[in-house]
Amino acid sequence: MFEQYSDLVSVEELCEMLVIGKNSAYKLLSSGEIKCFRYNRVWKIPRDAVTEYILKKSSLNTNYVSVVDI
Repeated sequence: MFEQYSDLVSVEELCEMLVIGKNSAYKLLSSGEIKCFRYNRVWKIPRDAVTEYILKKSSLNTNYVSVVDI
């Protein structure tokens, strides 16, 4: 997943990967939901951390089962 991106991605690339805006991206990074670090005031996000975040979120969504009576 996301092989076209380098091992460390920028905030702009994170936005592309998750199809979100910059404000949402910064909230995810600041809250620690996506593992990252800052180097010379620039956010660096490991590509694997983005994949891990997506897998974690998708596994949370599969816990909900919808039952419809017909």
